[in-house]
Amino acid sequence: MTRIERIDVQLVDLQPAAVRVDAMQSFVKQETVLVTVHTSDGLSGTGYSYTIGTGGRAVVSLLTDHLVPALLGRDARPVEALWRHMLDQTRATTVGAITSLAFAAVDTALWDLRGRRTGESLWRMAGGAHERLPVYDTEGGWLHLPVEELVDGAKRAATAGMCGVKIKVGRPSLAEDAERLAAVREAVGPAFEVMVDANQAFTSAEAIRRARTYEPLGIAWFEEPLPADDLHGHRRLAAATSVPVAVGESLYSVQRFGDYLAAGAVGIVQVDVARIGGITPWLKVAHAAEAFNVAVSPHFLMELHVSLAAAVPNGMYVEHIPQLQAITRSSLLIEDGHVTPPDVPGIGIDWDPDALDDHRVA
Repeated sequence: MTRIERIDVQLVDLQPAAVRVDAMQSFVKQETVLVTVHTSDGLSGTGYSYTIGTGGRAVVSLLTDHLVPALLGRDARPVEALWRHMLDQTRATTVGAITSLAFAAVDTALWDLRGRRTGESLWRMAGGAHERLPVYDTEGGWLHLPVEELVDGAKRAATAGMCGVKIKVGRPSLAEDAERLAAVREAVGPAFEVMVDANQAFTSAEAIRRARTYEPLGIAWFEEPLPADDLHGHRRLAAATSVPVAVGESLYSVQRFGDYLAAGAVGIVQVDVARIGGITPWLKVAHAAEAFNVAVSPHFLMELHVSLAAAVPNGMYVEHIPQLQAITRSSLLIEDGHVTPPDVPGIGIDWDPDALDDHRVA
């Protein structure tokens, strides 16, 4: 048996490279929770999750006070059994964001450990469906940017060969959103994808109104138009517009994704590996979406999601938001608008110990 002998937990703070503002919030900092699992055969694996500025210490406390003691001494190989064991220890706090983020850091570390033991990359272990996927850019589309900067960002993405850009929506008036999107569409032409993201800003009626304005612009999808728990509103919106409705970054259970898929309330699944609780449940959501003939384009975490999206048949796009350059020695290979998953043992992220020390929260 390969027993878990030690689990290290650390919290590091990262400042975003660019100011990030959407209709509901600003991205203050990225609290990155890292977990390293050490086993009796001398191997280790590292996983991580994140917040956008609050709750990181709560995740660390849940790990150090409850989950780590519950995992010590157990066989590190059966990741499904270990995920269920963590669930059994936290029945009173699931389903919930803090618990899911804690699960994700551990589960990702266990998958990294599995790959390092077998010599296989995450991309291959999880399915190996695509050797590369198209990538779109989000960094140039934040809500606070003036129209001129949105257009410049879209042009840069197109020149770099990316397949599209995401533009944040939710300005006070529909006319402002429409003006900004029309300017981007005119600048990049009809073949370049333009996605929009409202970050849960609208009521059901307003989302339908805005979606009908977006339709003539050939929008690729309408992301998080409503509060994430408004299943019925998403179903009404999906029935009222030809723009695919993208949902998932703020859903925290496999079962909730099942509700959305069964209701016809989602056209693009954007499951986030940190918020769903790790790679183990992420794959379940992706395959459930495949059963409904729905594509997967995961939210954020491009350094990890590139391997997962490329692993499944219905992987669609990878979102370009660099986040780990300050604490890693690895970088993704992006050529001709496509990103290639790392084909090295484990999750394919080469952490920089010195940089982690520099950013560690005491």
